[in-house]
Amino acid sequence: MKQAIGILLAATMVATSFVPAIATAQERAMGSDDGLVRVQQGGDFYCRERKLGTWFYCEKPKDAPDSAKPDAVPVVPAAAQLTAIGEHLEELKARAILQPTTENVSEYISFQRAQLDRASNFADVWRRAIWQNPELDYTLQRPINSVGKRTWEASRTASRDAALAAVNQRYGVFYFFSSSCAACEVFSPIMKGVADRYGMTVMAVSVDGGPSAVFPRYLVDTGQFQAMGMGGKQVPALVLYDTVTKQPMPIGYGVMAADEVMDRIFTLTNVEPGKDF
Repeated sequence: MKQAIGILLAATMVATSFVPAIATAQERAMGSDDGLVRVQQGGDFYCRERKLGTWFYCEKPKDAPDSAKPDAVPVVPAAAQLTAIGEHLEELKARAILQPTTENVSEYISFQRAQLDRASNFADVWRRAIWQNPELDYTLQRPINSVGKRTWEASRTASRDAALAAVNQRYGVFYFFSSSCAACEVFSPIMKGVADRYGMTVMAVSVDGGPSAVFPRYLVDTGQFQAMGMGGKQVPALVLYDTVTKQPMPIGYGVMAADEVMDRIFTLTNVEPGKDF
């Protein structure tokens, strides 16, 4: 009996001593095709029955878990930030007014000063950007400095004079007045002076049938005032009639200065909407 036990122990020790050798042999076998076949053929024995696990490549080693990634910081829209700043400023102001302690007033002044500094910085960067990008500089189209303004006005006046001298080629000028209108008595000489200066032919139309000392060759209104969409509106009224589009273009109502009349006619006939602004 003792002899049988000794034999069993010896066999166990021999089998155990072969485990590293078998593993090493299997690792070498993985490098060749015939070795891979031997490992696959012995897979059931080593893996399923003996359950030797990763030592015989029965189980793929598990990768170490990735470290937890920090949560992304939410991006607050700039408009929301600006709104929040304004609301906080109003809250500090209200608190300072309702509870005018030194602490509350100082906190409001400090925060307000910070926003003033922010605004000043924005204004400074704004002008620097305009200086460096001429396509953004409106003053190149409409100068504001004295030298540039004089140059622009001289060019504008020359263009205006040329345009007004050619008004008769496309537009008819209608001047509606009333013999009982005090404003008409003031404006009639002004309109006559503009017409004489640029050689315009002005058709004076009396809406009440009364005469005009300035425009003795006037017409009595027989529906022209209504036909041009002027019905119910006041006089004096100055209207351009476009002979191409067949549409009236009211210039203005009431008393206007000569320069204003000239500028309006030039703008309506030669300047695209939005170009001056």
